[in-house]
Amino acid sequence: MKKAFITGVTGQDGAYLAKLLLEKGYEVHGGVRRISHPETARLEALGIAGDVQLHEFDLTETNNIFRVIRDVEMDEFYNLAAQSFVGASWELPAYTGEVDGMAVVRILDTLRTLRPETRFYQASTSEMFGLVQEVPQRETTRFYPRSPYGVAKVYGHYITMNYRESFGLHASSGILFNHESPLRGAEFVTRKITLALAQIARGGSEPVQLGNMEAQRDWGFAGDYVEGMWRMLQQPEADDYVLATGVTTKIRDFVTYAAEALGMDLAWEGEGVDETATDTRTGKRVVEINEKFFRPAEVDLLIGEASKARERLGWQPMVNVRQLAQMMAQADYDALS
Repeated sequence: MKKAFITGVTGQDGAYLAKLLLEKGYEVHGGVRRISHPETARLEALGIAGDVQLHEFDLTETNNIFRVIRDVEMDEFYNLAAQSFVGASWELPAYTGEVDGMAVVRILDTLRTLRPETRFYQASTSEMFGLVQEVPQRETTRFYPRSPYGVAKVYGHYITMNYRESFGLHASSGILFNHESPLRGAEFVTRKITLALAQIARGGSEPVQLGNMEAQRDWGFAGDYVEGMWRMLQQPEADDYVLATGVTTKIRDFVTYAAEALGMDLAWEGEGVDETATDTRTGKRVVEINEKFFRPAEVDLLIGEASKARERLGWQPMVNVRQLAQMMAQADYDALS
């Protein structure tokens, strides 16, 4: 039986990955921050809370990382934990640098010392591309991050590459484009949209307040993407891979898809900060623009080119963005019953 360790196991990706690995016969261990009651709602939602062995794991504490890696003796290590909310990274830039950047080298150096045979996965991100230098973005596209989050992730990505090349570790990075699910945190824009629309569909009247409606993202389903993570660590040689759908969608269109799933017919009016959306069937205002949700440095267009993952890993996304928006909206609507 293989043994895997997942940092961020109680998050969206961690929960889906834990479920996948359990189904494949792994013994699954997960790292959680030291709090009185670990937040296991996502594991519970997937029916696996009792099957994952949890360990206190602090990304900022080298001795703690050393002891856990020494004691668990994992075959595969998936580093998914991070301060992953881009908006918060401007308020917490030093902390984001610690847990999204420096923590990666703490883990890698401990693995190099104690378990150099362990296969390592680093959760990189499309936010590293930022002000994109090429469309679509692929593994060789130059990075130009536009947030402290993106900057920290670039360090984590390059230090993973450096330890692979310097010490022969089987260390791979997945450059994942936006991937969502009903388990996504409510602070992320997709879940913010579907939750607000579900509340309106259930009789609420508070419109969702959004920022730049022209921003475009390559959105896929998290359940598909964790399969790609696992496939990376099954390869004879470690490498870096983009995981993406290759389809870009504006925030406005994601709202429309989610609204359709809830029986809404949106009429869009105005431009810029004056843009609104109204449900023509009820007359309710559904969307308003609030300038506070604009980023200090915006990332306008992200779209991934995942042919390397398709050809070498045999990976491809199964859920498209319309299906994803409808899945999330329906789940939020059902949860409010």
